[in-house]
Amino acid sequence: MNAALRQTLSPARKICGSLSVRIAGEACVLRCSGAMWVPAHSALIVADLHLEKGSAFAVRGQLLPPYDSRATLDRLEAEIVELNPAMVVLLGDSFHDTKAIPRMAADDRARLDRLAAGRDWLWLEGNHDSEALALDADTASRLPGRIVGDMALGALRLTHEPEALTADDDRRGEVAGHLHPAAKVAAYGRGVRRPCFVTDGSRIVLPAFGAFTGGLNVLDPAIADLFAAPPLAAALGRDRVHALDWAILR
Repeated sequence: MNAALRQTLSPARKICGSLSVRIAGEACVLRCSGAMWVPAHSALIVADLHLEKGSAFAVRGQLLPPYDSRATLDRLEAEIVELNPAMVVLLGDSFHDTKAIPRMAADDRARLDRLAAGRDWLWLEGNHDSEALALDADTASRLPGRIVGDMALGALRLTHEPEALTADDDRRGEVAGHLHPAAKVAAYGRGVRRPCFVTDGSRIVLPAFGAFTGGLNVLDPAIADLFAAPPLAAALGRDRVHALDWAILR
């Protein structure tokens, strides 16, 4: 384990009460951060970082605190320190727009190199960053790791955007992002809304990992219609992942 990385993990950080599930028979661990850990392959999978979203809004005159990339990378680094994955897969929309890569602060850009060192680091192309990587190929070529399309990982098929369910294909093994799922429940006399994983054991949609990403209610047909039967929503809490029955969602 890289000692410099380990020192960045606060001793006060709480141990994550993760949720263990099987997706297409593969043992997977759903983490409080919104990352998915696949121990048999030593693979850490995260979706939708949307790095430099804050600076993209600033360019258009909508001022947001310019620290979203740093906050997102802080969380990613904490996961890497704790799990020491051999492989990190970013499921697309890692960058928010076509100029996100050159807008990154030098420290954030250098941190990507440091986190990727000694691991298989894979960028899947999403609808946001495919243009960024294509239009700024020289900058993209200096990113650590490899840029890939859909890929297999054991019984899993990693992709950015989930495909629609069809009568003869249950999309078994599909691991996707893109939709930023969020679950809402009634608690303490008010509605509580949290990012979540959504899975039926055959396929899974990951929550967005980025600090400034919003969420789509899992009851929206864009998410709900991906599953033939009511799936499980696994909501991110402060120190544990909460398994929620579909029937209690609002």
